[in-house]
Amino acid sequence: MATFKEFAANNITTTTSFLNQLVDILGSDISGSSTRRQYQVFVTGGLGPGVTSSLFQTVFDQDFTLQTANPIFDITYGYSINSAVVSGCNPTIDTNGKYIFPATSLMMREKLDIYRLFARELLGDENGTFQTQAVGSGVTNNIKEAVFICFKRLFARDKIKRETSAIRFFMSASGGGAVVPTAVGVVNNILKPGVSSSILTDIGASTNIQYSAGGQVATIVDSANTTSALGLLYLDRGIMVLDMSRSFDQITFISGAISSVQYTSGINPNMSASLCMFGASASIDDFLDHLCSTRFTASNETAVTFQNVTNINSTIFFCRAAADEFNYSSNPTFTDENNRIVVIDPGQEVEQKSFTFITSVGMYDANNNLLSVAKVSRPVYKDDERDLTLRIRLDF
Repeated sequence: MATFKEFAANNITTTTSFLNQLVDILGSDISGSSTRRQYQVFVTGGLGPGVTSSLFQTVFDQDFTLQTANPIFDITYGYSINSAVVSGCNPTIDTNGKYIFPATSLMMREKLDIYRLFARELLGDENGTFQTQAVGSGVTNNIKEAVFICFKRLFARDKIKRETSAIRFFMSASGGGAVVPTAVGVVNNILKPGVSSSILTDIGASTNIQYSAGGQVATIVDSANTTSALGLLYLDRGIMVLDMSRSFDQITFISGAISSVQYTSGINPNMSASLCMFGASASIDDFLDHLCSTRFTASNETAVTFQNVTNINSTIFFCRAAADEFNYSSNPTFTDENNRIVVIDPGQEVEQKSFTFITSVGMYDANNNLLSVAKVSRPVYKDDERDLTLRIRLDF
C-alpha cells in the first residue's frame, strides 16, 4: 500500500523538445494507379454522355484497398481567376457574376474554387494570389496555375522542418504512348515518362524566413538554380504549392484522348496542348493521372522527401524521498499482530532498522484519485541512510 507526499512547486518543471522523423515517398507510390485513389464526386450534365471526376486524389503508401495502407498526401490543382489559361478559355459572365465556360473546357469553375480555397486558408484572402521570390533574384512571380500537395498529419506531424524538403520529378514528358480512347473517354497513357528529372528544394529557407496567414512559408527553388523560385511550402500546414507554369515544361505539347462533354460517334476528342492548357480542357482526374504517371515513375529518378517536426511538451516531476521518509510501508504484512515491524532475522539482538524497496510511484489529484502510475525498472532499496529522487516525465 502507498504512502503519500505532496509535491512542492519547485519539484515540478515543464519543458518543450522536438522530434524529427525522415519521410521518404517513393515515385512508384505516386505514379501507380493502385496507390492513387480517386473520389468521383463530379458528374457533368447536358452535352455528351457525362464525365465523372474527382476533385482531388490521395496517394497511399501501398495498395489503397488494403487495410494497412496509409494515406500520404492529397494532390489537386487550380487556377487563379487572373490566369491566362482562364481568359484563354473565353468564358462569359452572367448577371450574377457566375463564370460560364465553353464546352472546350471542363470543370473550370471547380478549378477556380480550389485555388480560392487554398488562397483563403494560406493567404487569408480567397481573392489573393500566391507569389514567390527566391533569395537574391529580386523578381516576384505570381503563381496563377498551381498544383497543391497536402501532406497528411500522420506524416507532416506538427510541421515540416526547414531546409529538409525535396521533390524530384520529370519537368517534361517525352515519347509517344499508345492512346486507346474508350466508350467513356478515359485517358490511356497520354505520354511516356520523361527522360531527365529535376530536384526542387526549400534550400535557403533558414535564412529567408517568411510568414503568412497560413504560418511559416519556405520558397521552393530549383536545386540547380536557387534564384529560380518554383513554388511555396507552408511548413506549419504541410502544404506544397507548385507553380505549374514554371515547375513543368510548357513547350512540349501533350497529345492524346481526354474525357470530354464533346464526345461524339464513339470517339473521344483528341487534343494537343501545353500542360497548363491541358489542365483546362481535361477533368481533374485526367490531369492528375497524366501528371502523376508521367512526371513520377517506379525508378529512383523520382521521389519526395522531408523531415517532420513533432513538438513534445513535457512535465517533469521530481519525487524526493529524504533519509527519514518512505522507509516504512503501510502494507499490513509489514507488521505483526502486536503492531511491531516484522524483522528479517528475529535471532539478532541488535535493533534492526526499517527499510523498503520502492517499486512504483502513483500520481494523485487533490481528491486522492489515482491519475497515473510510474514503474521503476527494478525495485529501489530505501533506508534512513540515503536520500532518493525519482524523476517522472509526462509527455504530451
